[in-house]
Amino acid sequence: MGKEIERKFLLNREKWEQLDKPAGKHLRQGYISNDPNKTIRVRIAETQAWLTIKGITIGASRLEYEYEIPLEEAAELLDNFCESELEKIRYEIEYQGKTWEVDVFSGDNEGLIVAEIELLSEEEQFERPVWVNAEVTTDKRYYNANLITYPFKAWAD
Repeated sequence: MGKEIERKFLLNREKWEQLDKPAGKHLRQGYISNDPNKTIRVRIAETQAWLTIKGITIGASRLEYEYEIPLEEAAELLDNFCESELEKIRYEIEYQGKTWEVDVFSGDNEGLIVAEIELLSEEEQFERPVWVNAEVTTDKRYYNANLITYPFKAWAD
C-alpha cells in the first residue's frame, strides 16, 4: 500500500529570495478526477510524466499511488481529459537530511509559494529552514487539486 505523509508550509519570501537555489523544474499538471475523497492527477516534469492517484487526506497522511507514464500519453491526457491545469516551478532543497520541495506557482496561482516535506511518520521531528514560515498542512485551500478550481488570485486578502 502506498502512503504519503506530507506537511506544507508558507515561506518567508525575503529569506527565500536570498537563498542560493538549485535549478528548478517546470511542472504542468491537471486532474482527471478532482473528487475531495480521491484525485487522479497527470503531471509532466520536462522529460518525465506520472499518473498519480491520491486518497482523502487525514491529518498529514493519505494513500498515494504514482506511476511513470510515457510523456506523449501524459500530454494527451492533460489536453483531452483534464478540465484545467496548473503550472509551477519546483525546487528541491536538501536541508538537515531531508528534501524540501518548494513550488513557485504561476498563472492563476501567481504569487503563491509553498514548501512541502515528506515524512516517514506524522510524529517525525525535523528542523525547519529559516525560510520556512507558517504551516498550512490542514488548510485545504493549499491542496493542488483545490488550486485548480479555486486559484490563489481569487482569494480575498
